[in-house]
Amino acid sequence: MFPLEKPLSADETARTIALGDRIVPYVLRRARRRTIGLTIDHRGLRVGAPPRASIKEVEALILHHGAWVANKLDEWRTRRPAEALKVIDGLHLPLLGGTLEVRLSVGANRALWSAQTPPVLTLLLRAPDDAAQVLERALRRRATELFAERLSLFAAQMALHLPPLSLSSARTRWGSCSRRSGIRLNWRLIHFPPHIVDYVVVHELAHLHEMNHSPRFWAVVEQHYPDHRRARGELKLLAATCPRW
Repeated sequence: MFPLEKPLSADETARTIALGDRIVPYVLRRARRRTIGLTIDHRGLRVGAPPRASIKEVEALILHHGAWVANKLDEWRTRRPAEALKVIDGLHLPLLGGTLEVRLSVGANRALWSAQTPPVLTLLLRAPDDAAQVLERALRRRATELFAERLSLFAAQMALHLPPLSLSSARTRWGSCSRRSGIRLNWRLIHFPPHIVDYVVVHELAHLHEMNHSPRFWAVVEQHYPDHRRARGELKLLAATCPRW
């Protein structure tokens, strides 16, 4: 199971710290790194620290940057949600590490992919209001073709029977795995580079060996996708830019 905003992993701990008269929750993550680092995003304050760093050292750094932490948390709290993307003629969308141009025309609610590079997708519409539906249907079909290909490739490499594939449009997960129903992948992964798709595919297939996020699970992932740590971090960044309409 691969959520967009995952529950805490084995190397993460939820803690709180007092900044003046304000109690600030944060997540402490132990990792192979040399220094203590602070990051703030929509999830709040997150701290990365080497295994040997003491809580006293961690919280001394937070307190030293207390004003910055408070300001950034307030900025995120008051930030307006991004406006929904409008499907218009000439819209550009990320697609597998490149850019897709969307053109609108009149037709019977179907989509035509060009053979050129970068690709152009023409939506032939009965009415302008149908654009989002026709666009999503076209991207889902492209996603199904790609995901099926990558799933077949990695299942063979991992000595697994090819599991059933279905698409998800979940707002909270990039993928999930069940021994009974197979692999579900979020169709919006089509917006991300191919190596990110491969990482999520390997991640979900690894659950057929280990239905957890234990060290043995991550050992399986690393065997078949050695750069998984970098891909995991990149996916978190890309998630914030994923188009939604």
